[in-house]
Amino acid sequence: MSTFTKSMFDSIKGALSQTKTDNKISEIMKFAPGNSYVVRLLPNVKDPSKTFHHYYNSGWESFATGQYIGMVSPTTVNERCPMTELYFKVQREGTPSEKEKVRAITKRENWLVNAYVVNDPVNPENNDTVRIIRFGKQLHKIIMDAIEGEDSDQLGHRIFDLSDNGCNFRIKVEKQQQFPTYVASKFLMPSEIPGLDEDRMQEIYDSGHDLANVFPIKSYEELQETLNTHYHCVDTVEETPQQSAPSNDFGRKRDTDDNDD
Repeated sequence: MSTFTKSMFDSIKGALSQTKTDNKISEIMKFAPGNSYVVRLLPNVKDPSKTFHHYYNSGWESFATGQYIGMVSPTTVNERCPMTELYFKVQREGTPSEKEKVRAITKRENWLVNAYVVNDPVNPENNDTVRIIRFGKQLHKIIMDAIEGEDSDQLGHRIFDLSDNGCNFRIKVEKQQQFPTYVASKFLMPSEIPGLDEDRMQEIYDSGHDLANVFPIKSYEELQETLNTHYHCVDTVEETPQQSAPSNDFGRKRDTDDNDD
């Protein structure tokens, strides 16, 4: 009798399928300049206080490989962050060349929210699905104005309503020099989403992704190891220099507002 059985194969397939399902980064929508995307924001129906996930991301272009290195900063949950500590240490004690180099480390403030895709002109396969919207300060201001600002009387709860009383969010992506800008985005007048009945609406509301687990926060030691490899260009924590060696190529990457990869 063979040791390998069909149930083992089914288990292997199930594990692979589960791995794919848990890869929430693939569910983040991509926005290309020159296009307008229409979505309806979704609340977290199980815990409305978790509708938005707010986090800080630190990143730079590796001095070892040249690739972009991005990591969620532990300051998101009020814990120690080696990137932040390095930055302030160099600002206090570093030489001019060290201060110039540390400017390569940028810190961005981002948010995540679930959204039902009404129209994605670039990737129409996203239509009628629930995707994750990652956004920065430009879209955050527009959304906050709708929730509690000047536009809240007309918009407010409607931006999360899938019924014909709800308002679509048109995300308009334009190009400012070589960078995308989202300032022309806006919420539209209340409208029906064709094809949605009550059962489908409930299914959509229940399909939201767990936003807190999209970008897990690594441990202090893991982040320090990444700093050693891609900033200090050494192999171990013990070898980390007190002051980093000067570099003529600081790999600066401008802080774009939304949907950075």
